Amino acid sequence: MGFFDKIFGKKEKESLDQGLQKTREGFLARLARVVTGRSTVDADLLSDLEEALIGADVGFQTTSKIIGRIEKRVASDKYMDAGELNSILKNEIEEILVSDNNSVVYDFKEQLPETPYVILVVGVNGVGKTTTIGKLAHQFKQAGKQVLLGAADTFRAAAVDQLTIWSERVGVPIVKQQMGSDPAAVAFDTVQSAVARGSDLVLIDTAGRLHNKTHLMDELSKIKRVVQKALPTAPHEVLLVLDGSTGQNALEQARQFSAATEVTALAITKLDGTAKGGVVLAIADQFNIPVKFIGVGEQMNDLLVFDRKAFVDSLFTWQTHQA
Repeated sequence: MGFFDKIFGKKEKESLDQGLQKTREGFLARLARVVTGRSTVDADLLSDLEEALIGADVGFQTTSKIIGRIEKRVASDKYMDAGELNSILKNEIEEILVSDNNSVVYDFKEQLPETPYVILVVGVNGVGKTTTIGKLAHQFKQAGKQVLLGAADTFRAAAVDQLTIWSERVGVPIVKQQMGSDPAAVAFDTVQSAVARGSDLVLIDTAGRLHNKTHLMDELSKIKRVVQKALPTAPHEVLLVLDGSTGQNALEQARQFSAATEVTALAITKLDGTAKGGVVLAIADQFNIPVKFIGVGEQMNDLLVFDRKAFVDSLFTWQTHQA
């Protein structure tokens, strides 16, 4: 059993490797084309590497940072064989991922800092927000936590219905009201109920709109103020869910949401169905917000805590796994 297996367990490591297969194959194929037949790291090779990274949705800003660091390495070394580029690139990417403000490896089994621990979940419609809430509820319940869901996206009946289905599937209670109810009132009732029940974790779904950032900020600010009447320290986290398969669009959503409200953590979904997983690097690099969870499959256990070292290790693993 390797180091990463000790952190995740064998099944989680296999899920990570399988979930990143499309990204890994595309990324490593580009890298192989860059270094094949080259004997030294020169300006042409670095230009090709820059193009390969941008093609993997790492983004221009983050790619420029990586290339700049490699250029310094090349300049300081008397000679560098192109065959070393793989390990050098791996190290530089890992440095970017661990340079955010929270490099701790999380575990669903960890004791929560406070109970009930209240998480507001935000994100545009279609990114897998409600599904992520359901998967989080499942994972935390499996780890022995008492979980309560709050259906505060009251503008869409489908959102309440979907969250209700997840509550039944996972086997956790839900607090909801009729469509059109005040979202802040639902959030208040949820937190008040969590305190009365002795719940460990509260996951509150919010409306997935972004066409009006001022309205979004006002609504989330109101939810925060109201839940603090039930629990002064709440909410403890604002989790933004992003769809990794949208590449740079996910980056733009992160930019807009972080401007509209105080996002404290990120969950990136649908990485298994895309070759655009490089966007994780761009998001980690450009925002001082930790990526805490990644979605790498359809099963309830396929939402994983995000470990940066394991992510890079999987990204640079040449072998692929069969499902």
